[in-house]
Amino acid sequence: QVQLVESGGGSVQSGGSLRLSCAASRYTYNWGCMAWFRQNPGKEREKVAVIESDGNSRYVDSVKGRFTISQDNAKNTVYLQMNNLEPEDTAMYYCAAAFGRCLPLWGRQSAYNAWGRGTQVSVSS
Repeated sequence: QVQLVESGGGSVQSGGSLRLSCAASRYTYNWGCMAWFRQNPGKEREKVAVIESDGNSRYVDSVKGRFTISQDNAKNTVYLQMNNLEPEDTAMYYCAAAFGRCLPLWGRQSAYNAWGRGTQVSVSS
């Protein structure tokens, strides 16, 4: 059974940084793409960033220039470096992986084959 385990969440002040990690029980280069989503209670889950196996990446407009997604195939891990955090970034962050390619419709959650349980990020002003 494929597992994705997120870590690295926490509480920071506005302007701070966090690095989220998503460890996969399957080689990351076997995945077509991996992505980060986030969700707040009562709201829909929204896309944050995606990276395909060839390294091609995309970001939601609200995090461009602040967040960076990367992958380390040797460690079967995908990272989300989050800088200059804002209170609006507060959410539960989820890692997702798909066997196929995700672009361009990478926000379509049904395309992903595995999800982690999430890690909480809280940003105070």
